[in-house]
Amino acid sequence: MAADERPAGQLSPHDALRRGHWVKLICGASNQDLPAIADLCAVYGAAGIDCVDVAADSAVVRAARQGLQWLDQLGMARPWLMVSVSDGRDAHFRKAWFDPARCPADCPRPCQRACPAEAIAAVGAVDKRLCYGCGRCLPSCPLGLIEERDHRLSSDAIAELLASMRPDAVEVHTAPGRSEAFDTLLAQLAVAGVPLQRLAVSCGLEGHALTPAALGQELWQRHSSLRRWGFSPLWQLDGRPMSGDVGAGAARVAVQLWRRMQPLAPPGPLQLAGGTNASTVQLLRPEERPAGVAFGGMARRLLMPLIHEAQAQGTSLRHWPEGWRAGLNLARSLVEPWRRRPGMERPC
Repeated sequence: MAADERPAGQLSPHDALRRGHWVKLICGASNQDLPAIADLCAVYGAAGIDCVDVAADSAVVRAARQGLQWLDQLGMARPWLMVSVSDGRDAHFRKAWFDPARCPADCPRPCQRACPAEAIAAVGAVDKRLCYGCGRCLPSCPLGLIEERDHRLSSDAIAELLASMRPDAVEVHTAPGRSEAFDTLLAQLAVAGVPLQRLAVSCGLEGHALTPAALGQELWQRHSSLRRWGFSPLWQLDGRPMSGDVGAGAARVAVQLWRRMQPLAPPGPLQLAGGTNASTVQLLRPEERPAGVAFGGMARRLLMPLIHEAQAQGTSLRHWPEGWRAGLNLARSLVEPWRRRPGMERPC
């Protein structure tokens, strides 16, 4: 089955954007937990998502494709494969680091309790494969021993790496004042010569002394670059980054940002992200029609207990029938409310 074919009743990714039913899985721009990524892509792909977003890392892309190939065996269509890059320093592209030799012997290790990725061992340092840069451990250390370290792909390596990975879409994380860096990055993407279904632009207000109007101006600058290089935009409004597993308050921030930016943003679909979870769809009024939603921390947290249980049994979630069924039901509980919303055609 080809990438854009869908079972009866399931929209193509393009149509999902037009009708407001788009759902994306964010595996994490610096997440390198390869076995988990393969299972997440397989389960959420089977649940009907339109896109999976992973780190621009060859090993990560291979793991994602391994999970997506499972859908071929089920006779299901694959979602788009998107990779994330950045035009500058960004919280999504960092990892925590500390030297455990400096930790006091009697330390209760609050960093370990704070870490949602279980990347900090009871005794030992941060597991770089599991850390995805949420930063919750940073303020938890009473001695301030935890650092954040940049984990971005260098701009001069982007063209070659994308040419080898050949994703369906790319997401660029950007920030105010980086319009020149954004344009330079788009030039690198163009050099790669990979035909992209969409180029997503991720940006928000958090952490920046910026009004919605100023953010709108930044997005219009990005729109000019996208037109110059011939890319089709998808605007990802990042409400509260990497906080979807925190609670309904984070979901509210994402919805409020969408409401404020809807009249100010350039042409192209506007997608919710950053703090999105199961509460997000309930916060929208019936007449409100964002193009779709991206789920990250919440989506991963739902399935990680099952993924860990499968690994304890020496297998993967997709090869464990009982776990697969349970995981698929959990994934559908997050995805299907967006499929059931009344659709609305929009120019994309």
